[in-house]
Amino acid sequence: MKYFDHAATTPPHEDVIRTVAEVMTQHFGNPSSLHRLGEDSSKLLSRAREVCAHALEVKPGEIIFTAGATESNNLAIRGIMAEYRHRGNHIVTTSIEHPSVYETCRQLEKEGCMVTYVPVQADGIVRVEDVISAVREDTVLVSVMHVNNEIGSIQPITEIGNRLKSRHPLVYFHVDGVQGFGKLPLSIRDSRIDLYSLSAHKFRGPKGIGLLYVKEGVNLAPLLTGGGQEGGVRSGTENIPYIVGMAKAVRLATEGQPRFAEHLAKLSHELHEGLQCLSGLEVNSSSRGAPHIVHFSFPGMKAETMLHMLEEEGFFVSTQSACSSKRSEPSRVLLSMNKEMDCALSGLRVSLGEEHTEEDVRQLLQAIERTIERLQRVKGGNS
Repeated sequence: MKYFDHAATTPPHEDVIRTVAEVMTQHFGNPSSLHRLGEDSSKLLSRAREVCAHALEVKPGEIIFTAGATESNNLAIRGIMAEYRHRGNHIVTTSIEHPSVYETCRQLEKEGCMVTYVPVQADGIVRVEDVISAVREDTVLVSVMHVNNEIGSIQPITEIGNRLKSRHPLVYFHVDGVQGFGKLPLSIRDSRIDLYSLSAHKFRGPKGIGLLYVKEGVNLAPLLTGGGQEGGVRSGTENIPYIVGMAKAVRLATEGQPRFAEHLAKLSHELHEGLQCLSGLEVNSSSRGAPHIVHFSFPGMKAETMLHMLEEEGFFVSTQSACSSKRSEPSRVLLSMNKEMDCALSGLRVSLGEEHTEEDVRQLLQAIERTIERLQRVKGGNS
């Protein structure tokens, strides 16, 4: 069986698994406790924070540990809007954000906030000027993802951040970095980012743990109150084994990023070329997108049908994002790119990992070709 769904989740690294098991066994103390076991856990927590901060080239005090990207995105958006409501109630984001950003904004609209969803171009990339021109006097936050989780389009984060801060220095800039970290270089400082979300299981870390970078001097209203952990922003006993495991995964992903990008760029190119040659398919991802995501549609056929036929062939791919794939709805991302409904209902995402080879890609393309032939025979027999 070949797993081509790394954008949904990645297999945890062996070193990460060993680290989590070791910490869970030997360092189970509550880091808030005053005894030696608690102090040992507290030291591990501090060291993990330093490792993550070093990888992101930020200060340890700017790292808040969360349960994952969904919480990080909610904390960033809701925390900013609640803390700075006196400045305004307007948010600028894009039409293709991850559900944890998009649905949070939709809920905030029901609570009285106003949101501008900036459209993207046909390639899934937002125009910088469109984002900047959407900012108003009452805008508090701009939120733009680095890499789209469905089609892999790369947003011009650094240019957006610098243009935004030059014209509107008091507007906060949040970036969902989930699909970009460990795959593409991005400087938080150079991009003038105020808030940056990560999820460990997207780069071979444990599920259920993530972080939010919060620039020094930026205040957030907490979503969770209680014991005052994480600087009072995120109460709750810290998950030390998973936090340490994430720190290990962060370090490995940072060190391996250039090698990862080079290797997957070759595989992505071969996959793009092969899909372009298959009759009836429409490739939705740009060849200039993120190296690990390739998205295509087979108009006229439900995505779930093709997904399960590929699974029968021994290949695991996905439809839409993992958070939306169980709902048989057209892709909001593809519709935002002005794709036809048939295309939006039949999209499949192939997401690559470092373990994949050219032979794996060749076999996948052959399986897709066989699946198309089977579907076309069925379609022809029913017509």
